[in-house]
Amino acid sequence: MPRVRDLELEDVIHRWWRLPPGPKNAITDVAGVAVGHFTLIEGEGPLHRGHGPFRTGVTIVLPHLGNLYAEKVPAAVTVLNGFGKSTGLEQIRELGTLETPIALTSTLNVPRVADALITLALEANPHIGVGFDRDGRRGYATVNPVVGETNDGYLNDVHGRPIGERHVREAIASATQGTVPEGVVGAGTGTSCFGWKGGIGTASRVIPQEVGGYTVGVLVQTNFGRPEEFIFLGTRVGAFLRPPNVSSQPGAGSLGGSVMVIIATDAPLTARQLGRLARRAGFGLARTGSICHADSGDYVIAFSTAYRIPDPPQAHVVPRAWLEQESRVLNALFLAVIEAVEEAVLNSLTTAHTVVGRDGHVRYALPVEEVVRQIQQNRSSTFN
Repeated sequence: MPRVRDLELEDVIHRWWRLPPGPKNAITDVAGVAVGHFTLIEGEGPLHRGHGPFRTGVTIVLPHLGNLYAEKVPAAVTVLNGFGKSTGLEQIRELGTLETPIALTSTLNVPRVADALITLALEANPHIGVGFDRDGRRGYATVNPVVGETNDGYLNDVHGRPIGERHVREAIASATQGTVPEGVVGAGTGTSCFGWKGGIGTASRVIPQEVGGYTVGVLVQTNFGRPEEFIFLGTRVGAFLRPPNVSSQPGAGSLGGSVMVIIATDAPLTARQLGRLARRAGFGLARTGSICHADSGDYVIAFSTAYRIPDPPQAHVVPRAWLEQESRVLNALFLAVIEAVEEAVLNSLTTAHTVVGRDGHVRYALPVEEVVRQIQQNRSSTFN
C-alpha cells in the first residue's frame, strides 16, 4: 500500500507542507531511534470471549539500543484528552525522563505489556528495587514502564489480552533503525481511523540548517475520528467519501476513539521544551480533522536523543548543552511536529489494507485512488 508521498499529488504536497522529510520519512530518521512490532492475526468468525479472533499486537519505540534504565533520555508528556488507560506517564511528567522503551498496544493489554517491560528492566538492571552493590549512592528506586494504548475492540477480542512477555521480546528483537512497517502492523493491527482502517503511521521533518538542521520524527497509533470529519491535505474528504455501510455498523455512532503520538528529536531540549513540542501535536491532529472527542484518549510522548542521563548519576552537578529559548529554532521545531504528525496520520491510513475481524466486523482500506481524484479535482480551491 502506498504512502502519501507515493501518490500522484506532488504539486499539492509541495504547496501544503513547508519542511522536507528525512531520508526515510520516519521516526527512525532521528539517529539511534529504533522501532519494532509484533503482529497477531489469529482466528476467524464469531467472538469467543478470551479466545479470539485476535487482531492486535504491540509496537515498541526505543530511543536508543543501549540500556535505557542506565542511560535515560529527557522526555515529556501531554494529555489532549484523558479518556485512556496508559501507564507510566505521571513519572515522566514529574521527573522529565524516560527509562524504558515506549510500548503501544490494545487497551486491556496494557498491564501485561507493562509487566513484560518490568521483567526486561530487572534482567538488565538487577539492582532495581534493592539498591546498588557499591558506593551506596542510590536508594531503592524501582522502574517506570511506559505503555500507551488505543481500543481495538471493534475488530479484536480485547477480553483475551493475548500480548505478553514473549511478544514484547519479539517486538524488541525485531526493532530496526531503518524503514518502519506501517498500517496493519503491531499495535495498529486492529485500530480504525475516521471509520476506515487505521494503524501505525510515521513521518519526519528536517528543519533548515540556519536554525540548527535538527530532525523531528513522529510515530502514531491511530484509532480516532468520525468519517465526516476526515481532512486529507486540506481537502474535506469526509464530505464526499464514507466507508461502506458505516452507519449500520455496530458501535459506529460512538466513533471517537483515541490516538497515541510519539515524538523524537535530536535537538538538545529540556523536558520543559519537549513539553512545548508535545503540545503542538494537537495542531497536527486537527489538520486531519480530529477534534479530540470527549470519549477519546489522546496522548503525546516526546523525547530527545541529544544527551543521556546516567543512572546512577556520575556527579551532583553535570554540565550539559541544551537549546536556549531561541524563538526561530523552536518555531521551526513546532512546525516540524505539526507537519510530521499530520503526515504520519495520513500514512497510517494510506498504508492500511482492509481487515475483517471478530463477528465479521470490517474496517475497509481507504480508497486512495478516489481520494487522489477528489483532491486533484479540488486542488484550485484548496490553495486559493
